[in-house]
This record gives sequence, structure tokens and C-alpha cells, in this order.
Amino acid sequence: MIRVIAVLLFCGAPALAAEPTLEQLLDATDDVARGESSEVVIEMQVKTKRYERTMRMHAWSQGEDHSLIKIEAPAKDAGITTLRVDDNIWNYLPKVDRVVKVPAGMMSGSWMGSHFSNDDLVNGSRYNEDYTSKMLAKPGETYGDAPTENYVVESIPKPDAPVVWGKVHIEVRPDLIPVRVAYYDEGGDLARTMTFTDIKEMDGVMTPAVMTLTPSGDDGEFTRITYVSLDYDIDIDDSFFTLQALK
Repeated sequence: MIRVIAVLLFCGAPALAAEPTLEQLLDATDDVARGESSEVVIEMQVKTKRYERTMRMHAWSQGEDHSLIKIEAPAKDAGITTLRVDDNIWNYLPKVDRVVKVPAGMMSGSWMGSHFSNDDLVNGSRYNEDYTSKMLAKPGETYGDAPTENYVVESIPKPDAPVVWGKVHIEVRPDLIPVRVAYYDEGGDLARTMTFTDIKEMDGVMTPAVMTLTPSGDDGEFTRITYVSLDYDIDIDDSFFTLQALK
């Protein structure tokens, strides 16, 4: 994905004695900021042509298929909660005290007014499983018009893969921290770009603390996620990710 829950919640880059394989580079990108379980506090800043907004959220995840995100601020949105279990998403709306399941027809819609879609929340594809990949450049080689300090991989989805992109270009540092993911549509045009910045130690792991999603062609628009705190491998019960706990 870009999988929002996976992004919100890098299992840590191991020290490498040899050049990383394609599989290691791709797994490092898929697993950024993910442990067996995670608890995070984040701020999400959204800027579009029509509005700007900043939200503070508390989020929990377990594995790849269970996550809960609760808005804490601003006050008018506080308490709105999103539950994801497998391929299903529910939203709890406290003002009307209702739990609403997101229907299939709305999966392409914006999540919380951001540049992420509801489908980004549940897209469970992995680069090593759903894409055919090749190395485009290694550190010191040319990528585009200039030398790169990173590994650059091109991934093209397999015919039956559940993805919407025509291809993806992934840049990963030699220490296995992702730098940039560029998503291209089926016509080969750049659709959006995710960048990973402000690398710092969080809960003992070097992690990109800021992730920015920028749509192509929309000058000035972006959605930026900033970690306030991050804890890996917390104890959390399966019952936490249920409709009964959603409220």
C-alpha cells in the first residue's frame, strides 16, 4: 500500500555485511514503521486547494490486518475512530453515536479529507509477492539525470495483482531506510510521490519520523504524517479490534 495503517504504525534496518538483495529493499519499504504490534501518536497535516487542516491521532496496529485510529484533535473531530479488520473498514461517528461500514463503492474516496484513500487502508499487497521488480540503479550510479546515493528499484504489478498502479519506483538507502516511492498510473504518468524524511531513533529503531504524500499536478497540495511518539511490539488483545471496542 501505500497502506496508511502500515505507514502509520520499519521494523528496524539490520546492519548489512553485503549488498542488500531486491527482496530486502522491498521488504524494508513495505514494513516501514511496522512491528508485530504498534502504538503511535501522530499529527496529520492536509493541504489542498480548498482547505488546510491538522489532526492529531492515536493509532494501534496488530500484524498487517488489524488497526484502530482515533482522532484526538481538533475538538470538532475528536472521537471519530476508524477500525480496519482484514479488508473491512468501519468509522465511528460520536456526534450521532453511529458505526458506519465503508461500502465498496466508497473505497476510492478520501480518508479523513487527506490524499490517502479508504482503499489505501486495506490494500494488503506486498512488493515481493505482487510485483515483478528489477534494479534500476545502485549507489553511485545514475538515476534520472544525476548520480544517486540510494538503491532504486522498479516494480511492475503482476497481471492478477490487486493494485491500481502501472509501476512503482522505490528508492532505499544502503541502511535499508526508504527515501522515496513514486507511483505511476497505467499510462506511465507520475500519479503521486511518498517521501520519508527526518530519520531518528524511535523506540530503539531508526525510523522516518515524517512521511509526505504529494499528488502529481496539484502544486502545493500534500498530506504529511509526523510521528509524535512510537512504541513497537506492545501487548494488545485481539478484542481491541472489534466493533464493540470501536466506540
